[in-house]
Amino acid sequence: MSTPSPKEALGRDDIAHLARLSRLALTDEELDRFAGQLGAVLDAVAQVGKAEVGDVPPTTHAVPLTNVLREDVATPSLPRDVVLAGAPAAEDDRFRVPRILGED
Repeated sequence: MSTPSPKEALGRDDIAHLARLSRLALTDEELDRFAGQLGAVLDAVAQVGKAEVGDVPPTTHAVPLTNVLREDVATPSLPRDVVLAGAPAAEDDRFRVPRILGED
């Protein structure tokens, strides 16, 4: 006797039970539709589970990553007065921004 596929093992009653646990109110039509959709997802996951991966080393990413950042080196920047001249508002050699939290 073969093991039923996840799609066959998951019935409408199972979907109704999951909906109750999730506190979702589903119509009969939604229960039927979601049973088919969730079954298809579970079948796809079962197919992935059948892959031979015994000789595949674990990884954190699908492709190798390399550090693409440059060294953090201080370089000359624009003078403060030039930068603040383009700001909508400035005060005490700083950008002035609206208060958002009511702090002093």
